[in-house]
Amino acid sequence: MRYCNWADNRKASAIVMGCMRIADKPLVQTEQVIVNAMTAGVNMFDLADVYAGGHAERVFGVAIRDLKVPRKNYILQTKCGIRKDQGGKIVRFDFSKDYIINSAEDSLRRLNTEYLDVLLLHRPDTLVEADEVAEAFELLRTSGKVRAFGVSNFSARQMEYLQKAGVEIVTNQMQFSLGHTAPIDAGFNVNMYKEESVTRAGDAMEYCRANGILMQAWSPLQYGFFEGTFLGNEKFPTLNAELDRLAQKYDCTPSAIAFAWILRHPAFTQVVTGTSTPERMAELCKAADIRLTSEEWYSLYLSTGKILP
Repeated sequence: MRYCNWADNRKASAIVMGCMRIADKPLVQTEQVIVNAMTAGVNMFDLADVYAGGHAERVFGVAIRDLKVPRKNYILQTKCGIRKDQGGKIVRFDFSKDYIINSAEDSLRRLNTEYLDVLLLHRPDTLVEADEVAEAFELLRTSGKVRAFGVSNFSARQMEYLQKAGVEIVTNQMQFSLGHTAPIDAGFNVNMYKEESVTRAGDAMEYCRANGILMQAWSPLQYGFFEGTFLGNEKFPTLNAELDRLAQKYDCTPSAIAFAWILRHPAFTQVVTGTSTPERMAELCKAADIRLTSEEWYSLYLSTGKILP
């Protein structure tokens, strides 16, 4: 398993277990997928306060307690800032000082832990007051409740705005996959009259690389916005043929190759997988030990239908 540097000189696994879907799974299955993940070298787990209304955090907290895993042996990341109504519809974002602090404390209780390794602001709040965020983060840090902070789906300017107020950002979690290449498309098409030249990610990747901010990829096997997986999908015949070819070469699954493609990019040091199947987790972890060549990486990118200028 490949690892990357994290805050406080810790090492975090390249594959991160995303826990969004564990809420409705039997507890024994969640425990087994955690065991399989950690056996394969995964030491980081990603959650959010809105996953199943907080129940995903609660299930993870019970599972990790039952497994008696020492707290120092895993890195725990969760998110806050999205507010939903009772029906589960997003009604607003909230980066107020009190809400950030209360959300972190609620997550600590649900997760049965005394501290969070990383707390992310889940999606940008246009009403954000950077000073409030900085104050909330400092209070959580000095109290020992949160060790490091980051963001999710933020543009370059949105990150810069927070940093000017003294907010230290260690990571930005963004959607990125062979079916969603928005973070890199514009970089290939600067000064071009092409659809791909539109900077939908707001230069986030370039900003993160220039400022030492690690990037995590979510939905690594999806295309569009939760439209489905591209694996085995008849809409992507060329891509799947190339994935199959490389899977045979590296003796792994096409899914692992899709993960390895993300990890081959210097900006993306981690991939968040949402699988809750124990066997699949072990197979996906093989991606961390595969280093695609430059030719293979570009071949996969072009097999999605992209055209280099």
